[in-house]
Amino acid sequence: MTDPNYTHISFLLDRSGSMQSIKSDTEGGFAAFIAEQRKSAGRSTVTLAQFDNEYAEVYRATPLADVPPLRLEPRGSTALLDSMARIIRDTGTWLAAMPEDERPGTVILGVMTDGMENASKEWTHAAVKALVEEQEEKYDWTISYLGANQDAIEVGARMGVARERSLTYAGGKVADAMAVYSESVDSLKAARAAGMDPKTAKRAAAFSRSQRNRAT
Repeated sequence: MTDPNYTHISFLLDRSGSMQSIKSDTEGGFAAFIAEQRKSAGRSTVTLAQFDNEYAEVYRATPLADVPPLRLEPRGSTALLDSMARIIRDTGTWLAAMPEDERPGTVILGVMTDGMENASKEWTHAAVKALVEEQEEKYDWTISYLGANQDAIEVGARMGVARERSLTYAGGKVADAMAVYSESVDSLKAARAAGMDPKTAKRAAAFSRSQRNRAT
């Protein structure tokens, strides 16, 4: 049995060149997200990876108290599909190597980008969709997609992300989008702490209409 008091959050963040105009807002929004998560009860760790046309893991399974400030250096193009597959597979490999009773009872993945896929070489939308759905359905992960300058619900759906956990945000409202995402994570964690099974608890992570309005 996994540890019901342990939550792991993996976060995949776009660092492509188009992020330059919202670099400071993104750094501040992520800092506020981590600050809010530190208020939650129970144990939580965070993995952060950034991507452009390359993928880079910044840190893995770091306790919330030890998460360093985000430093975003925008560059390159947007290999979203390859990067999503990489963080899912790397997180899955890390979890599989742990004794079952030490694994987090709740696994969360957030993806944030301001642009569209334009540089992946290995993975297609269909392949990523199958991978996302497997993690959601077989392993009870909760995966969310935050996208600016696009219809995030439509884009997320092509990658297997549930529409209720895909959020469109305005480029100038990164902090609001991160705040809304933090509320979603908090709701999920509270539902799990109250004893809800993973599939039922996922409904608590759905973005409400008012939250969507705040992000746009």
